[in-house]
Amino acid sequence: MKSFIKLLVLITFIFSSLPAQNQQIKYPSTKKVDQVDDYHGTKISDPYRWLEENNSKETAEWVEAQNKVTQEYLSKIPFREVLKNKLTELWNYERYSAPSKHGDYYTFSKNDGLQEQSIIYMQKGLNGPPEVLLDLNKLSNDGSISLSALAYSNDDKYLCYGISRGGSDWREFYVMDVQTKKLTNDEIKWSKFGRTAWYKDGFFYGRYDEPKAGEELKQKNEFQKIYYHKLGTQQSEDKLIWEDKQNPKRLFGAGVTDDEKFLIISVFEGAASENLLYFKDFTSDFPIKPVFTKFEADYSVVDNLGDKFLISTNYQAPNNKLILIDPNKPEKENWQTIIAETKDVMQGVSLVGGKLFVTYLKDANSSVSVYTTEGKYLYDVKLPGVGTVGGFGGKKDEFETFYTFTSFAYPPTIFKYDVTNNKSELFRKADVKFDPTKYETKEIFYESKDGTKIPMFLVYKKGLKLNGNNPTLLYGYGGFNGATLPSFSVSRILLLDNGVVYASACLRGGSEYGEDWHKGGMFEKKQNVFDDFIAAAEYLIKNKYTNPSKLAVQGGSNGGLLVGAVINQRPDLFKVAFPQVGVMDMLRFQKFTIGWAWVSEYGSSDNPDQFKYLIKYSPLHNIKKGLDYPATLVTTADHDDRVFPAHSFKYAATLQEMNSGMNPTLIRIETKVGHGAGTSTSKSIELVTDLFSFMFYNMGITPKF
Repeated sequence: MKSFIKLLVLITFIFSSLPAQNQQIKYPSTKKVDQVDDYHGTKISDPYRWLEENNSKETAEWVEAQNKVTQEYLSKIPFREVLKNKLTELWNYERYSAPSKHGDYYTFSKNDGLQEQSIIYMQKGLNGPPEVLLDLNKLSNDGSISLSALAYSNDDKYLCYGISRGGSDWREFYVMDVQTKKLTNDEIKWSKFGRTAWYKDGFFYGRYDEPKAGEELKQKNEFQKIYYHKLGTQQSEDKLIWEDKQNPKRLFGAGVTDDEKFLIISVFEGAASENLLYFKDFTSDFPIKPVFTKFEADYSVVDNLGDKFLISTNYQAPNNKLILIDPNKPEKENWQTIIAETKDVMQGVSLVGGKLFVTYLKDANSSVSVYTTEGKYLYDVKLPGVGTVGGFGGKKDEFETFYTFTSFAYPPTIFKYDVTNNKSELFRKADVKFDPTKYETKEIFYESKDGTKIPMFLVYKKGLKLNGNNPTLLYGYGGFNGATLPSFSVSRILLLDNGVVYASACLRGGSEYGEDWHKGGMFEKKQNVFDDFIAAAEYLIKNKYTNPSKLAVQGGSNGGLLVGAVINQRPDLFKVAFPQVGVMDMLRFQKFTIGWAWVSEYGSSDNPDQFKYLIKYSPLHNIKKGLDYPATLVTTADHDDRVFPAHSFKYAATLQEMNSGMNPTLIRIETKVGHGAGTSTSKSIELVTDLFSFMFYNMGITPKF
């Protein structure tokens, strides 16, 4: 009998010690409806369509039930609270933005460490005492109101700032008298996508018609318009400047040159980089006139030189070039090439102190070259190392600017730059609690399925042994012409200190190698992106960095789509998956908020030819019964009006239904948070805590602190 009792105790101990992924999880019951759609003769079932009703009681109850199961699971992870405390400790350091000059004053943001939102300060000169200009922490008790825009009037007397509530893309604009720090009566609502552009005693901005009550976070955003708001007037009195009644799905951006001579209007069709260009000369009575009227290339106005425009373009130059044009004679035979295309990608151009600062990308690393306005090369700006640079903003007559440099083991560091003497000096350095010499970063190149060489950054603690048993987190994005570049994350220190290899793959679909690289991952070529990512995982396994039981995969938004697609295609490669705020339903994404804008990247199920390739990889529609999926934690948020949360709802419900393995399939749904931008410090720490805890727990690893 004693032996039996000992055996029973031992069995009980073993099962109580097993990770929860090997214990039975009772998922909430998710009802199914008889919804079938006909796509060009192909019948597609959509049994969880009802979850698209984001304001319904049933959906709210489902969300509550799912969150309860997820939190119960996470609460059983024994080291979760200790991990959160360690992350909070790491996060608690001063963070600054680079300053911008406005008259005799400099403006910058600062977070003391754990403040929910950074505070905007101003100070006279670089050594004057900082004064609080704007503290959004006073507008909410939970940090859910964030800054989305900041623009000074050209005489520096007024500041227009935009706020987002709960992380939504909707913006509200307010105006402050900078000297008194008091708000005016000006208030703008229902603005989305774009910025304010000051002109004299008012500003241009883009907005939509007010959506239906209750549909603010779901309704399609169509028929954007540009208005001019004059200070001291009501929004209802604003003057309509630009609209297009024939093309509801076009996006507009308005800008004003520094000398207030020209209004520039850019017109985009969705998320495509190609645009139309229009302008108005404020010194004449002529109406708004066209410059480029075909969607054939990207045309980005850097500034004006007198009556001519400096424009960065990829027209017959996929790596971009800089041209000078007369907007009244924009024909291509009249173009003057200032800086020709090179083998490296021209990522950005600014005009400061009479000189052109050109940021290039070489194998996803930044370099900066300086030219005269005639295009004569002068010299390079010496950067601290291999990494990513941003900044070099300012005006043509200013001879001082700032830039920020960062890399995987190099916290964002601000440098002051003397334009006249090509001299950089350290301005502010982040005091992060870590020793950068303990870590190693290297860039490798691996072959994708079709033989294309793909760059990937690997970051890990020195002394790593290639024994095939290191926990590894593989990150990717691969879309919308967005580059995946070296960047610092304070939370990543915790991973690296626990032997995790962090891998960041620069997939096709991004801008690392120009527009050709982007197009290599668009439309019917989207499978290239998934092949690139799968090949990255195979490289890490083949070269003994890790093995499938220790490999996690992460991506957000378009990257969430990426993760969903690859774990459908190769679930055997991964132990843990984080599809975050992902585009998971490739047949209906265009029906919500700004989703229609992505048709220029993905295609649309409304098109029979494009439907054929979308249905082949759509994460929701390619979940297969009988597969042993990785431990998956889906994340989304109730105020995400970029990627409608129903994408993640339907995906999680389907995965819970179909997954035949023992690994958990959970969804974490945050409140008062959007697509990611503006998320408060505390909610950011909570999310990372849950992601890291879930990863370590499902890999059978107890982290050390």
